Amino acid sequence: MFSTPSIILSVVAYLLVLPSTIEALPFYPLASPVTTAPFTSPIITAPLTSPVSTAAFTNPILPNTITATQLLQVAPSSGSCAGAPYPDECRTASQAASALSASFQTYGITSAGEQAALISLIAYESGDFKYNKNHTPGIPGQGTRNMQSPNWNLLYASSLPSLSPLLPAIPATDVNAVRALILGNDEYDFGSAAWFLTTQCGPNIRSGLQDGGKQGWEAYVRGCVGATAGEDRAAYWERAKGSLGMGT
Repeated sequence: MFSTPSIILSVVAYLLVLPSTIEALPFYPLASPVTTAPFTSPIITAPLTSPVSTAAFTNPILPNTITATQLLQVAPSSGSCAGAPYPDECRTASQAASALSASFQTYGITSAGEQAALISLIAYESGDFKYNKNHTPGIPGQGTRNMQSPNWNLLYASSLPSLSPLLPAIPATDVNAVRALILGNDEYDFGSAAWFLTTQCGPNIRSGLQDGGKQGWEAYVRGCVGATAGEDRAAYWERAKGSLGMGT
């Protein structure tokens, strides 16, 4: 049996040692945010970063389900693929809604502001979901619904468990083959914008989009996507916000 005084002395000795033990613990600083340097639209030239998402947000505003009715408000010509220049690339609002909803679920896009930014980007870049390849001027390897450049498509494909094992068999110069892997799955095709936002844009860009303000949207378009925030693009964004009940 231990006497009361000896127990007290043991506790005091432990407390005296504890602070030095705590101070000796290593400190791991937060990693720097990914690059947001501007680049020329639609070719992205900023350095590649890790495909692993580092941004996570709580307090969701909307569920991760987008409807065809909402997308028709944003992309009015997406009700049908009749007469589409490239029928194999075209997707209707109904098809796009399913794929977009899946991407929001996969990458945790729950705020209306972020959803509006991504929907408008995809609708604008794909011509109301009618294209997923760059046809003018026809840049090799550029595509997906947000018209990513080949370097981003390679990084995106490497982040997808079902595609990553297939990449070593593709020659480094065959950027069209990498793009084809992604375009073979609608969820991957429509998921590229959500992947890019959550892995390449940084937390400040994401938080700036969440309230639906124009300043945050312009920072996303110019500072991360590397495009111009012109009137046509802004009109898509305003319609996307309206379809999600955010107003103008």
